[in-house]
Amino acid sequence: MASPNYNYEKRQRELAKKKKKEDKLRERDARKTSPDGEFGENPPMDPDQATSPDGDLPEAGVDKI
Repeated sequence: MASPNYNYEKRQRELAKKKKKEDKLRERDARKTSPDGEFGENPPMDPDQATSPDGDLPEAGVDKI
């Protein structure tokens, strides 16, 4: 039976880490250089459509302290 080639396995893990890191950097650069409104940015909210954190519509003219 052949013995495991630990150096090969380690190299494959290192290459996978390097590729993942490069992909992250590439995506980060794409986000920086992309026009507004892409890559998961939230669109500006219309105050008429806003809801409170509990899911109810906010009450108009009532200030909570």
